[in-house]
Amino acid sequence: MDNSAIYVRERGNLRRVSDIVLAQPKPVSSCRRTNPFVLRKENFIFTYNAEGSLRYTTKSLFEITMLFVADNINHVDSLVGFPEQIGDRLFAAAEENRVFLNADISPKALQLFSDAYGEMVLGSLCLRNRFPLLHERLDEIKTFHSLTSLDLFGCRLGDDHEIFQHLTSSSLASSLIKLFIGGNSLSDVGLQRLTAPIRMLRKGLDCLQLLDVSYNPISVRALRYLMCLPKLENLDVSGTSLKLGTGLKTTMWDLLRLNYSEKPLDTFDHVRCKTEGWAQQVVNQWETNSSQMPKQKKIDESRASALRFFGRQKFVREVLNAAPLVCESEEETKRERLHFFRPAANHHIPEKQTPSTTNDQAKPAWNNIKKRQRQSERCDSSHQSPPTKRLSSSALTAEDMDLLNSY
Repeated sequence: MDNSAIYVRERGNLRRVSDIVLAQPKPVSSCRRTNPFVLRKENFIFTYNAEGSLRYTTKSLFEITMLFVADNINHVDSLVGFPEQIGDRLFAAAEENRVFLNADISPKALQLFSDAYGEMVLGSLCLRNRFPLLHERLDEIKTFHSLTSLDLFGCRLGDDHEIFQHLTSSSLASSLIKLFIGGNSLSDVGLQRLTAPIRMLRKGLDCLQLLDVSYNPISVRALRYLMCLPKLENLDVSGTSLKLGTGLKTTMWDLLRLNYSEKPLDTFDHVRCKTEGWAQQVVNQWETNSSQMPKQKKIDESRASALRFFGRQKFVREVLNAAPLVCESEEETKRERLHFFRPAANHHIPEKQTPSTTNDQAKPAWNNIKKRQRQSERCDSSHQSPPTKRLSSSALTAEDMDLLNSY
């Protein structure tokens, strides 16, 4: 096949395929491999019979074809329409050949499978406290556009990370249901920036039902930025600046229609979050390969891209060698959990609708508070509900306008 023409018969016509450089065959130690008439060793299956003698059988044409396509997966235009069984075996063959460890081919190959098979490639991804893996394989992670659950807890995202645009993109809008972004030093500004495309363009995270923003320095102000999530049902704000009290419960209900859960919700348990799909072992290979990088003499291209992304080699080395951001002590793990959930439609808030009869003298003040809350709620809803007219520039901050102009 070296330096020879390739012809393809398609619909009765024979045409020549040009500008395609096929993958070179793997080098074989045997000197007999120099003979072009000797059959390739990888096309045979070697076994031993009951007497201990070596025997071999030829592989099927289907298996040989699968290996050939896997070696040249970067030349495949599309897998849409191929059966799932074919896609599964082709993905396994590409994984066995370590195609997804090549930084030049891996993003395109994963995009090829994701476009054709969606959630089967990867439906759930857990990167909790694995921030080096996120930064080094960001391009590949962006190709998983059918995720239903994404755990980025402790990945040190900060207030301005490149993955924010991917989280609010149209590719994840119809699939992502659970998002964990706790322990990322995410402030009110970061949450505002994350939800800005949703609030201004009215698209993104349409199906998000569970959000974990725990152990981030956010305040009550950040709750207003979550009003753009129409299907939000579970929220974790443990370890933040929010303090449990009547005021927080009232604000949470007025803005998001969420109630405080007396018991921790099982949906926020990390045990339930796993990496599931065909690419599960691929993610493990990435992490194993990343852990071996410091022992290598040369830096991998993925590491070099991470250095260019952050700008300074010293800073990246400190970040990669630092310990992940987790709860340091058992006291923090036993700290009061602030879990909120959306009740059933016929549920009501007893604290607001059934006040105690012993506080009759405080009713005027309570009514005034409720009036002010209703006024603030109307003011908020005027900004959050879909307007009939174009939004004025005064209703948006300078950062929102810059982000809007970028689109």
